[in-house]
Amino acid sequence: MMQEKKLIEFLNANVEQYNQPSFIKDDPISVPHLFTKKQDIEIAGFFAAIFAWGNRTTIINKATELMQLMDMSPFQFCRQHTETDLKKLLHFKHRTFNTTDLLYFIEFFKFHYAKHKSLETAFTMHGDTVEMMLTGFHHYFFSPGDTPARTKKHIATPERKSTCKRLNMFLRWMVRQDDKGVDFGIWKKISPSQLICPIDLHVARVARRLHLIQRKQTDWQTALELTEYLRTLDKNDPVKYDFALFGLGAIEPGLKGLKLS
Repeated sequence: MMQEKKLIEFLNANVEQYNQPSFIKDDPISVPHLFTKKQDIEIAGFFAAIFAWGNRTTIINKATELMQLMDMSPFQFCRQHTETDLKKLLHFKHRTFNTTDLLYFIEFFKFHYAKHKSLETAFTMHGDTVEMMLTGFHHYFFSPGDTPARTKKHIATPERKSTCKRLNMFLRWMVRQDDKGVDFGIWKKISPSQLICPIDLHVARVARRLHLIQRKQTDWQTALELTEYLRTLDKNDPVKYDFALFGLGAIEPGLKGLKLS
């Protein structure tokens, strides 16, 4: 492994490079940054996170298109839409996410916000750990009514050993708060120290190159293993290193020429 001090300096430098306002415009987090109302940020952020696989420009464009179909007022749309409003969505599609899935998501938001002021409680009502929150959220999300079988694949759960990358990324956006202006920090019942690092193939590749994880497969246990290591670097804010690992893996070949020992 790289010398511990050198590794920390390397990762911290990359956190500083990517955890900047200039990061926002080319990342899906730019979509919730279009809004100021808490519930609009939550809904826009949730869709942007769920859409976040594949090309980032396409993700941003499709999530923005959906916000425009919702008249740039997603909270009001989900709570007060009419049948005519819903007809505007009939041809919306992003990869395997289609109108059937979208209409169910809107039904869930209408159900949840009828009883709660924030989407935060959809997670925190289920337990004290992120694993419990994500597991409980999955069951809660599909509780309002008849669920299309195809829609369940869009909400991950640790029960299926998923890394839950997109939901963990969404939680990072909502929970982390610093002076950089990228993450929102609008949820206060979850501590940044509790968060689990989003991990996908890009992040996993970088983490293995740096010997941060040993597990061969990339699943929920791998996300826990990576986060436990990151907590040894910063116990209060381990997921800030998502900026470094994602940036090194997906944005530029940041490990070229790096000597590992």
